[in-house]
Order: sequence, then C-alpha cells, then structure tokens
Amino acid sequence: MAAGKEIRGKIKSVENTKKITKAMEMVAASKMRKAQDRMLAARPYSEKIRNIAAHLGQANPEYVHPFMQVNDAKKAGVIVVTTDKGLCGGMNTNVLRAVTTKLRELQDQGVAMEAVAIGNKGLGFLNRVGAKVVSHATGLGDTPHLEKLIGPVKVLLDQYAEGKLNAVYLSYTKFINTMKQESVVEQLLPLSSEQMQAGKTSGHSWDYIYEPDAQSVIDELLVRYVESLVYQAVAENMASEQSARMVAMKAATDNAGNVISELKLVYNKTRQAAITTELSEIVAGAAAV
Repeated sequence: MAAGKEIRGKIKSVENTKKITKAMEMVAASKMRKAQDRMLAARPYSEKIRNIAAHLGQANPEYVHPFMQVNDAKKAGVIVVTTDKGLCGGMNTNVLRAVTTKLRELQDQGVAMEAVAIGNKGLGFLNRVGAKVVSHATGLGDTPHLEKLIGPVKVLLDQYAEGKLNAVYLSYTKFINTMKQESVVEQLLPLSSEQMQAGKTSGHSWDYIYEPDAQSVIDELLVRYVESLVYQAVAENMASEQSARMVAMKAATDNAGNVISELKLVYNKTRQAAITTELSEIVAGAAAV
C-alpha cells in the first residue's frame, strides 16, 4: 500500500492548502468591504473639487495654470499603481500589460518616459523592463495615506510645471464591481476641459473673490485636484485588489476541493484493488492446500 500512503499524503497536503485559501478568502472579503467604503467616501471630495476647479476655470480665464498648458517636451511621465502583495489573480498583469502598450506607443512617437511606481509589483516590473523610475511608494498597507503619495507624485508634477514633460499618465485598476475590475491608463496632465466638464453647469457665470489673489488660489486648488485624482486611483486600486484576491482565493479553494475529490477516488480504487489482490491470493492458497 505504498501508493495508497503516498496518495493519503497528497490529500492531507491539499486539505491544508484548502484551509489556507479559505482563510485568505474570508480575510479578503472583510477587507474588501472596508476598501469599498473608503473608496466611496473619497468620491464626494473628488467630485466637489472637480466642480470648483471647473467653475474657477470659467470665472478667471485670463490666467492659465501650467497644468492646463500643453508642453512641447519629448518626454512623458507615467504613474503606475499596483499592489504590494500578490495572490490577486491577473489584476497586476492586466494593468502592467496596459502600461507596456502605452510605453510602446510613446517609444514609437520618439517620446522618452519617466515613471513613478506605487506598489511593489509595479516597481519590480519597471525595474525589469529598464524603465527610469524617478520615485516610488511602497508598503501603503490597507489604508492609503495622502502624505505618502504626495512626495513621489510631486516629482512628475513639478517637472510638468517646469515644461520638462509633455504629458503625465495615470495607470491603475478601476473598481467596477466585486466580480469585475478594469485596467485603465488615463491622461492626468495636461488637464483638459473634458476632464473637468462634469463640474460645469450651463447657463451660469461664476465669479469669485480671491484672497490673497486669483493665481495663488488656482495654483493651490489645481494641485489639490490632481492629488485627489491620484488618491482616488489608489483607493480604487485597493478595492479592486481585495475583490480580485477574494475571487482568486475562492477559485483556489474550489479547485482544491475538486483535487481532493479526485485523489480520494484514486485512493479508494487503489485500496480496493489491493484488497481484491489479497483475497485472490488467499483463495488461491486455500485451493492449493
């Protein structure tokens, strides 16, 4: 019964794996709910600051912020938002594939690229492909903190304001629902009128009293606006991560159950064959006597 003992060992091993994946599925389900609440809580702020930015753009058109100007530089920046941990299905693979496609488009246009990596998976990928990583943020945990994101992202924002970059792109996984997450690559800078179109209301003319002056207020507001877009992307990515991990661990648990069933069937057949062989030998021996 050496074969039977080996099969029993495999069954025990798969059962242990199934317990681990089941526990990870339950943990991810708990974290997913919190991540979704955090993501939804950040949306009203993003929408409100989008509205105010659009209204200010209408109210004071004589001043154009550098973020809304088009530069002629032959260099672009991309912010790659991924996870710090794996075991979340093909989520990171999909977003990194979208980033690779964008990098090839920029190379075909003769545009160089600088990157900011948010998350260990994206940082490792960019280092492997030889991309120039100017800054990174890792170890964000389960809760995104804006103060950890401002520093790395500000490197690209400052370069764009100085005219060294012609565009800044933001790549992340957008949360659709628990079963669906979408990898997107959006243009973060320059800010276009279409990006802030949601905040515009037809039939109204906006006028504000600025303190200390219009330029200072608009400069500060648009920086906060861009930071809110990045924070919202990270929050969406974290919600997508927990959803993808829960689905992946559930699939792993189900597959482990199927493997256990198949191994038990093989074990029972092997055991029955051994019993049949022993009975045949006993009968043959008794007939010989």
